[in-house]
Amino acid sequence: MRITDIIWKERSVAKLADKHDVSVIEVEEVLFSKPVVRKMARGHVRGEDVYAALGRVRNGRYLIVFFIDKKRGVAMPISARNMAPAERKYYAKHTKES
Repeated sequence: MRITDIIWKERSVAKLADKHDVSVIEVEEVLFSKPVVRKMARGHVRGEDVYAALGRVRNGRYLIVFFIDKKRGVAMPISARNMAPAERKYYAKHTKES
């Protein structure tokens, strides 16, 4: 999956900063790189499923970004946080970091 554009909702941006201490720049860095992406759930709107993108940002932080695939390369982030140990293991297994 290639992401070329991001739709930001104010509520999501506030949640990222306040609850998870994740910046918009970090989320964009993960989504615009080549993250490990996996489908998490079927969306409430037909064809708009929820995915998780796992990636490492330049500052070394390992993040998981949850987003809605709005199709045609457009993602709408809904949350992001540090990866849990099991997620880091999954990420390493699916990248050259293993």
